[in-house]
Amino acid sequence: MKSIVEKYNSISLVLRIVIGLVIGAVLALIIPSDGNGAAVVITLLGTLFVNALKAVAPILVFFLIISALCNARAPKSMGTIIVLYLVSTLVAAIVAVLGSYMFPMELTLATPEDITQSSPAGIGEVLNTLLMNIVSNPVDSLVNANYIGILAWAALLGVALRAAGQGTKKVFEAVSDAITTVVRWIINCAPFGILGLVYNAVATNGMEIFVEYGQLILLLVACMLFIALVTNPLIVFICTRKNPYPLVLRCLKDSGITAFFTRSSAANIPVNMELCQALGLDKNLYSVSIPLGATINMAGAAVTITVMAMQAAFTVGLPVDIPTAVILAFLAAISACGASGVPGGSLLLIPLACSLFGISNDIAMQVVAIGFIIGVIQDSCETALNSSSDALFTATAEYRTWVKAGRDFKMGRENEPMVREDAPADGSEEAQTSVLTIDDDLHTDAAIDDRS
Repeated sequence: MKSIVEKYNSISLVLRIVIGLVIGAVLALIIPSDGNGAAVVITLLGTLFVNALKAVAPILVFFLIISALCNARAPKSMGTIIVLYLVSTLVAAIVAVLGSYMFPMELTLATPEDITQSSPAGIGEVLNTLLMNIVSNPVDSLVNANYIGILAWAALLGVALRAAGQGTKKVFEAVSDAITTVVRWIINCAPFGILGLVYNAVATNGMEIFVEYGQLILLLVACMLFIALVTNPLIVFICTRKNPYPLVLRCLKDSGITAFFTRSSAANIPVNMELCQALGLDKNLYSVSIPLGATINMAGAAVTITVMAMQAAFTVGLPVDIPTAVILAFLAAISACGASGVPGGSLLLIPLACSLFGISNDIAMQVVAIGFIIGVIQDSCETALNSSSDALFTATAEYRTWVKAGRDFKMGRENEPMVREDAPADGSEEAQTSVLTIDDDLHTDAAIDDRS
């Protein structure tokens, strides 16, 4: 049994998911969904997978945010980069909102007849619901998957625990890591869950369901490409007043392509470090900004959360007005920064965004399940955008300093590192590098592995 499990784990998760998807579609063509024993067992695989995610998601969000806030530390020199990270994530959410308005679609969900969705009367009702959910009982929020309340209480506790001792902080970090490990175990079973979900979808709706999934993938990828090739370059230009595309294309080529195929931000950190070194950036800066970006620079995740939540609202017939969409963009940007460090981690925050519209957790988790089905492409593009942007904005912040200093340099090309005015005159190796110890200053190892 152990050897079977080891052989199973040695196969790429992407390949396992693709195999599960194909088997599920083939079984749907062979075995009719008529309630017989085989059909029930196959469908049960998908139901168990969705219910397991539904059970662990509220606890994951709660402890992940507490751990991230109480342990977060960043040097003051990181201010510009942090602002760039957060602005780009918010812009990504806004782009996703606009894309969803332009290309609305209805997802095929198994919506029970007894679940009814009512449209909010206006922004006043949305704000009232938002505020009431924020101040709801924290235990009740966890039990009933009130993600707005979970987010609010976790943020308050995380900030309050910043004054706690290091031992207390490590306890919350350990709990967060343990829950993340449980999520990894559940997602490791995703091929079986997706087999059941695809079987049920194809057996019920026919092969046309893949057309719907294809349209959803196109919308997500189009939004991410727009961010990578339009909005991110615009942010770089505003900061540097130089042609941004040599730098943008260099980051996409050297970092984005690798991240697309590995689907792992942790594995891509050395790639980004090497890229920053080749660009002649300050090692004291990028040795901290690259791991930090793997935690809070989440433009791709913001796109996924926003698009999926908007399509869920359209599916259940809820019109989304502009003020509510703006609130959704801010909520998606904030929640994206706390995305779990597991493949498809951003998908588990979709119920948080859906709760803004009053969409039930049952429906939201079905949208999450669709996210896992299309995740073979969606997660790769998301990781590529996120990871390449880490290097992009680190370079942008450094270039901004060079521009202010009147230095002549080439965007996206090899440049000599700029001599720091405060560097010791002895030219020692310590003066040249004086690198912060990442593992001691940033507790991001668990949060960045396989980020999406």
